Amino acid sequence: MTITRRTCIAGMAAMATSLAAGRASAQAAFKMGLLVPGSVAEEGWNRIAYDALKRVEKELGAEVSYVELHDNPTAFEGAFRNYASQGYDVVLGHGFQFQDAALNVAPEFPDTVFLISSSYIYEGNVIGLNTDSSEPFYLMGVIAAKTGKSAGLIGGMEIPPIKQSFEGFINGAKSVDPNFEVPQVYLNSFTDATAGKEAALSMIARGVGIVVPNANAAGLGVIQAARESGPKVRTFSVYSDYTEIAPQNILGTYLADYGQGIVRIVSEVKGGNFKPESNIVFGLKDPDVMKFSYNDGATDAVPADVRSYVDEIKTKIVAGEIVTRQK
Repeated sequence: MTITRRTCIAGMAAMATSLAAGRASAQAAFKMGLLVPGSVAEEGWNRIAYDALKRVEKELGAEVSYVELHDNPTAFEGAFRNYASQGYDVVLGHGFQFQDAALNVAPEFPDTVFLISSSYIYEGNVIGLNTDSSEPFYLMGVIAAKTGKSAGLIGGMEIPPIKQSFEGFINGAKSVDPNFEVPQVYLNSFTDATAGKEAALSMIARGVGIVVPNANAAGLGVIQAARESGPKVRTFSVYSDYTEIAPQNILGTYLADYGQGIVRIVSEVKGGNFKPESNIVFGLKDPDVMKFSYNDGATDAVPADVRSYVDEIKTKIVAGEIVTRQK
Protein backbone atom coordinates (compact mmCIF):
# COMPACT_ATOMS: atom_id res chain seq x y z
CA MET A 1 0.00 0.00 0.00
CA THR A 2 1.09 3.59 -0.52
CA ILE A 3 0.65 6.59 1.70
CA THR A 4 -2.13 8.87 0.51
CA ARG A 5 -1.35 12.56 0.93
CA ARG A 6 -4.34 14.75 1.75
CA THR A 7 -3.47 18.37 2.22
CA CYS A 8 -6.96 19.77 1.98
CA ILE A 9 -9.80 19.16 4.41
CA ALA A 10 -12.33 19.80 1.68
CA GLY A 11 -10.76 17.05 -0.40
CA MET A 12 -10.94 14.67 2.50
CA ALA A 13 -14.58 15.48 3.07
CA ALA A 14 -15.40 14.68 -0.55
CA MET A 15 -13.89 11.22 -0.14
CA ALA A 16 -15.52 10.46 3.23
CA THR A 17 -17.83 7.46 3.41
CA SER A 18 -20.66 6.85 5.82
CA LEU A 19 -19.84 5.65 9.34
CA ALA A 20 -21.37 2.25 8.64
CA ALA A 21 -19.37 1.79 5.46
CA GLY A 22 -16.24 2.90 7.26
CA ARG A 23 -16.70 0.29 9.97
CA ALA A 24 -17.20 -2.40 7.36
CA SER A 25 -14.02 -1.34 5.62
CA ALA A 26 -12.15 -1.36 8.93
CA GLN A 27 -12.83 -5.07 9.23
CA ALA A 28 -10.90 -5.66 6.02
CA ALA A 29 -7.92 -3.39 6.74
CA PHE A 30 -6.41 -1.86 9.84
CA LYS A 31 -6.16 1.88 9.18
CA MET A 32 -4.18 4.71 10.72
CA GLY A 33 -4.43 8.43 10.00
CA LEU A 34 -1.96 11.18 10.87
CA LEU A 35 -2.42 14.93 11.38
CA VAL A 36 0.75 17.06 11.28
CA PRO A 37 1.11 20.84 11.85
CA GLY A 38 3.34 21.49 8.88
CA SER A 39 5.20 19.75 6.08
CA VAL A 40 6.49 16.20 6.36
CA ALA A 41 9.09 17.04 3.70
CA GLU A 42 11.16 18.96 6.24
CA GLU A 43 13.45 17.19 8.66
CA GLY A 44 12.31 17.56 12.26
CA TRP A 45 9.19 17.01 14.30
CA ASN A 46 6.71 16.44 11.46
CA ARG A 47 9.05 14.10 9.62
CA ILE A 48 9.34 11.95 12.75
CA ALA A 49 5.60 11.29 12.67
CA TYR A 50 5.60 10.66 8.92
CA ASP A 51 8.42 8.12 9.24
CA ALA A 52 6.52 6.45 12.07
CA LEU A 53 3.45 6.24 9.85
CA LYS A 54 5.50 4.55 7.13
CA ARG A 55 6.76 2.04 9.68
CA VAL A 56 3.19 1.27 10.75
CA GLU A 57 2.33 0.69 7.10
CA LYS A 58 5.31 -1.58 6.48
CA GLU A 59 5.56 -3.45 9.77
CA LEU A 60 1.87 -3.78 10.62
CA GLY A 61 0.44 -3.97 7.11
CA ALA A 62 -1.79 -0.99 7.80
CA GLU A 63 -3.59 1.29 5.38
CA VAL A 64 -2.32 4.76 6.17
CA SER A 65 -2.99 8.38 5.29
CA TYR A 66 -1.88 11.81 6.45
CA VAL A 67 -2.92 15.46 6.23
CA GLU A 68 -0.77 18.59 6.58
CA LEU A 69 -2.58 21.35 8.46
CA HIS A 70 0.04 24.08 8.85
CA ASP A 71 -0.91 25.31 12.33
CA ASN A 72 -4.57 25.73 11.41
CA PRO A 73 -6.56 24.84 14.56
CA THR A 74 -9.93 25.45 12.88
CA ALA A 75 -9.27 22.48 10.60
CA PHE A 76 -8.21 20.01 13.31
CA GLU A 77 -11.69 18.82 14.26
CA GLY A 78 -12.67 18.33 10.64
CA ALA A 79 -9.61 16.22 9.97
CA PHE A 80 -10.18 14.02 13.02
CA ARG A 81 -13.85 13.60 12.14
CA ASN A 82 -13.16 12.68 8.53
CA TYR A 83 -10.71 9.97 9.44
CA ALA A 84 -12.87 8.53 12.20
CA SER A 85 -15.99 8.52 10.01
CA GLN A 86 -14.07 6.54 7.40
CA GLY A 87 -13.41 3.81 9.95
CA TYR A 88 -9.81 4.59 10.84
CA ASP A 89 -8.79 2.54 13.87
CA VAL A 90 -6.13 5.00 15.05
CA VAL A 91 -5.67 8.70 14.37
CA LEU A 92 -2.54 10.44 15.63
CA GLY A 93 -2.56 14.20 16.13
CA HIS A 94 1.14 15.02 16.15
CA GLY A 95 1.36 17.79 18.72
CA PHE A 96 -0.21 19.16 21.89
CA GLN A 97 -2.20 21.64 19.79
CA PHE A 98 -4.42 18.77 18.55
CA GLN A 99 -5.61 17.81 22.03
CA ASP A 100 -8.75 19.96 22.33
CA ALA A 101 -9.98 19.01 18.86
CA ALA A 102 -9.58 15.31 19.64
CA LEU A 103 -11.47 15.67 22.91
CA ASN A 104 -14.35 17.32 21.04
CA VAL A 105 -14.56 14.65 18.35
CA ALA A 106 -13.68 11.44 20.20
CA PRO A 107 -17.03 10.87 21.99
CA GLU A 108 -18.72 10.51 18.58
CA PHE A 109 -16.34 7.70 17.60
CA PRO A 110 -15.73 5.36 20.56
CA ASP A 111 -14.17 2.68 18.32
CA THR A 112 -11.36 4.97 17.16
CA VAL A 113 -8.27 5.52 19.30
CA PHE A 114 -7.11 9.13 19.21
CA LEU A 115 -3.42 9.50 20.08
CA ILE A 116 -1.99 12.94 20.82
CA SER A 117 1.75 13.57 20.71
CA SER A 118 3.36 15.71 23.44
CA SER A 119 0.28 15.41 25.62
CA TYR A 120 -0.47 14.05 29.06
CA ILE A 121 -4.18 13.60 28.35
CA TYR A 122 -5.97 10.40 29.38
CA GLU A 123 -9.67 10.70 28.79
CA GLY A 124 -11.79 7.96 27.24
CA ASN A 125 -10.34 7.06 23.85
CA VAL A 126 -8.00 10.07 23.77
CA ILE A 127 -4.54 9.06 24.94
CA GLY A 128 -1.46 11.23 25.22
CA LEU A 129 1.86 9.95 23.95
CA ASN A 130 4.73 11.93 25.35
CA THR A 131 8.49 11.76 25.29
CA ASP A 132 9.64 13.44 28.47
CA SER A 133 12.18 15.69 26.81
CA SER A 134 12.94 17.34 30.14
CA GLU A 135 15.22 14.35 30.77
CA PRO A 136 17.60 14.71 27.79
CA PHE A 137 17.35 18.50 28.09
CA TYR A 138 18.46 18.14 31.72
CA LEU A 139 21.58 16.39 30.39
CA MET A 140 22.14 19.23 27.91
CA GLY A 141 21.82 21.73 30.73
CA VAL A 142 24.45 19.88 32.74
CA ILE A 143 26.78 19.89 29.73
CA ALA A 144 26.18 23.59 29.12
CA ALA A 145 26.94 24.56 32.69
CA LYS A 146 30.00 22.30 32.84
CA THR A 147 31.46 23.81 29.67
CA GLY A 148 30.19 27.40 29.52
CA LYS A 149 28.77 30.41 31.36
CA SER A 150 25.37 30.89 29.68
CA ALA A 151 22.92 29.29 27.29
CA GLY A 152 19.86 30.57 25.45
CA LEU A 153 16.71 28.55 24.81
CA ILE A 154 14.61 29.18 21.70
CA GLY A 155 11.18 27.56 21.56
CA GLY A 156 8.58 27.38 18.83
CA MET A 157 5.55 28.08 21.00
CA GLU A 158 5.04 28.41 24.73
CA ILE A 159 3.18 25.13 25.15
CA PRO A 160 3.60 22.57 27.96
CA PRO A 161 5.97 20.08 26.27
CA ILE A 162 8.41 22.80 25.24
CA LYS A 163 8.18 24.61 28.57
CA GLN A 164 8.84 21.29 30.32
CA SER A 165 11.90 20.54 28.20
CA PHE A 166 13.27 23.99 28.98
CA GLU A 167 12.53 23.47 32.66
CA GLY A 168 14.64 20.31 32.47
CA PHE A 169 17.51 22.20 30.82
CA ILE A 170 17.43 24.96 33.42
CA ASN A 171 17.29 22.51 36.31
CA GLY A 172 20.23 20.57 34.87
CA ALA A 173 22.30 23.72 34.42
CA LYS A 174 21.41 25.08 37.86
CA SER A 175 22.36 21.75 39.47
CA VAL A 176 25.92 22.52 38.34
CA ASP A 177 25.94 26.29 38.72
CA PRO A 178 23.03 28.07 40.47
CA ASN A 179 24.07 31.33 38.81
CA PHE A 180 24.11 29.96 35.27
CA GLU A 181 22.20 32.32 32.97
CA VAL A 182 19.49 30.87 30.71
CA PRO A 183 17.45 33.45 28.74
CA GLN A 184 14.45 32.15 26.81
CA VAL A 185 12.61 33.24 23.66
CA TYR A 186 9.46 31.84 22.04
CA LEU A 187 8.96 32.39 18.32
CA ASN A 188 5.19 31.73 18.12
CA SER A 189 5.98 29.57 15.09
CA PHE A 190 7.23 26.09 14.39
CA THR A 191 8.05 26.80 10.76
CA ASP A 192 9.76 30.22 10.61
CA ALA A 193 13.47 29.39 10.41
CA THR A 194 14.27 33.04 9.78
CA ALA A 195 12.74 34.01 13.11
CA GLY A 196 14.70 31.23 14.81
CA LYS A 197 17.93 32.49 13.27
CA GLU A 198 17.26 36.10 14.26
CA ALA A 199 16.45 35.12 17.84
CA ALA A 200 19.66 33.10 18.10
CA LEU A 201 21.79 35.85 16.58
CA SER A 202 20.32 38.32 19.06
CA MET A 203 21.29 36.07 21.97
CA ILE A 204 24.76 35.48 20.55
CA ALA A 205 25.26 39.24 20.17
CA ARG A 206 24.54 39.60 23.90
CA GLY A 207 27.29 37.10 24.70
CA VAL A 208 25.31 33.87 25.01
CA GLY A 209 27.70 31.04 24.15
CA ILE A 210 25.25 28.17 23.62
CA VAL A 211 21.93 28.45 21.78
CA VAL A 212 19.50 25.55 22.05
CA PRO A 213 16.39 25.10 19.85
CA ASN A 214 13.13 23.29 20.46
CA ALA A 215 11.13 24.68 17.58
CA ASN A 216 10.63 21.98 14.93
CA ALA A 217 11.59 23.33 11.49
CA ALA A 218 12.16 26.82 12.90
CA GLY A 219 14.98 25.37 14.98
CA LEU A 220 17.08 24.97 11.86
CA GLY A 221 17.54 28.74 11.91
CA VAL A 222 19.16 28.43 15.34
CA ILE A 223 21.65 25.89 13.98
CA GLN A 224 22.42 28.17 11.05
CA ALA A 225 23.00 31.13 13.39
CA ALA A 226 25.48 29.11 15.43
CA ARG A 227 27.38 28.04 12.32
CA GLU A 228 27.57 31.56 10.91
CA SER A 229 28.77 32.94 14.26
CA GLY A 230 31.89 30.79 14.30
CA PRO A 231 32.99 27.52 15.91
CA LYS A 232 33.06 28.93 19.44
CA VAL A 233 29.27 29.31 19.47
CA ARG A 234 27.79 25.98 20.36
CA THR A 235 24.40 24.31 20.03
CA PHE A 236 22.60 20.99 20.22
CA SER A 237 20.73 19.15 17.50
CA VAL A 238 17.19 18.36 18.64
CA TYR A 239 14.82 15.75 17.11
CA SER A 240 16.85 15.60 13.88
CA ASP A 241 20.59 15.26 13.31
CA TYR A 242 21.84 18.54 11.84
CA THR A 243 25.51 17.75 12.48
CA GLU A 244 26.40 18.01 8.79
CA ILE A 245 25.02 21.57 8.72
CA ALA A 246 27.10 22.78 11.67
CA PRO A 247 29.71 20.09 12.39
CA GLN A 248 31.95 22.41 14.42
CA ASN A 249 29.16 23.82 16.58
CA ILE A 250 26.91 20.94 17.56
CA LEU A 251 27.94 19.36 20.85
CA GLY A 252 25.43 16.53 20.75
CA THR A 253 22.20 15.27 19.26
CA TYR A 254 18.97 14.33 20.98
CA LEU A 255 16.82 12.00 18.91
CA ALA A 256 13.46 10.62 19.90
CA ASP A 257 12.79 7.45 17.91
CA TYR A 258 9.15 8.24 18.32
CA GLY A 259 8.38 5.85 15.51
CA GLN A 260 9.49 2.93 17.65
CA GLY A 261 7.16 4.02 20.43
CA ILE A 262 4.26 4.61 18.02
CA VAL A 263 4.71 1.23 16.33
CA ARG A 264 4.71 -0.39 19.75
CA ILE A 265 1.45 1.28 20.78
CA VAL A 266 -0.34 0.90 17.44
CA SER A 267 0.64 -2.78 17.37
CA GLU A 268 -1.14 -3.19 20.69
CA VAL A 269 -4.22 -1.45 19.29
CA LYS A 270 -4.28 -3.72 16.26
CA GLY A 271 -3.84 -6.82 18.42
CA GLY A 272 -6.58 -5.76 20.80
CA ASN A 273 -4.09 -5.51 23.66
CA PHE A 274 -4.10 -1.76 24.12
CA LYS A 275 -5.50 -1.19 27.58
CA PRO A 276 -3.84 1.95 28.96
CA GLU A 277 -4.39 3.03 32.53
CA SER A 278 -2.89 6.46 31.98
CA ASN A 279 -1.19 8.53 29.32
CA ILE A 280 2.02 7.03 27.93
CA VAL A 281 5.40 8.62 28.65
CA PHE A 282 8.69 7.58 27.02
CA GLY A 283 11.90 8.63 28.75
CA LEU A 284 15.57 7.80 29.19
CA LYS A 285 14.38 4.47 30.57
CA ASP A 286 13.36 3.64 26.99
CA PRO A 287 16.71 3.60 25.14
CA ASP A 288 15.04 2.32 21.97
CA VAL A 289 12.99 5.53 21.87
CA MET A 290 15.11 8.27 23.47
CA LYS A 291 18.73 8.67 22.40
CA PHE A 292 21.47 11.20 23.08
CA SER A 293 24.88 11.13 21.39
CA TYR A 294 27.97 13.36 21.29
CA ASN A 295 29.63 15.00 18.30
CA ASP A 296 33.33 14.22 18.51
CA GLY A 297 34.00 16.54 15.59
CA ALA A 298 32.91 19.72 17.37
CA THR A 299 35.58 22.36 17.86
CA ASP A 300 34.97 22.27 21.61
CA ALA A 301 33.74 18.69 21.92
CA VAL A 302 32.39 17.63 25.31
CA PRO A 303 35.42 16.37 27.31
CA ALA A 304 35.63 12.85 28.69
CA ASP A 305 35.24 13.83 32.34
CA VAL A 306 32.01 15.72 31.59
CA ARG A 307 30.68 12.75 29.63
CA SER A 308 31.37 10.47 32.59
CA TYR A 309 29.55 12.87 34.90
CA VAL A 310 26.59 13.04 32.50
CA ASP A 311 26.44 9.22 32.44
CA GLU A 312 26.15 9.25 36.24
CA ILE A 313 23.35 11.82 36.05
CA LYS A 314 21.52 9.80 33.40
CA THR A 315 21.66 6.67 35.61
CA LYS A 316 20.16 8.63 38.50
CA ILE A 317 17.37 10.03 36.30
CA VAL A 318 16.41 6.54 35.12
CA ALA A 319 16.47 5.30 38.74
CA GLY A 320 14.20 8.14 39.82
CA GLU A 321 16.84 9.68 42.04
CA ILE A 322 16.80 12.94 40.06
CA VAL A 323 13.55 14.66 39.11
CA THR A 324 14.12 16.73 35.98
CA ARG A 325 10.98 18.88 36.19
CA GLN A 326 7.97 19.54 38.35
CA LYS A 327 5.45 16.77 37.73
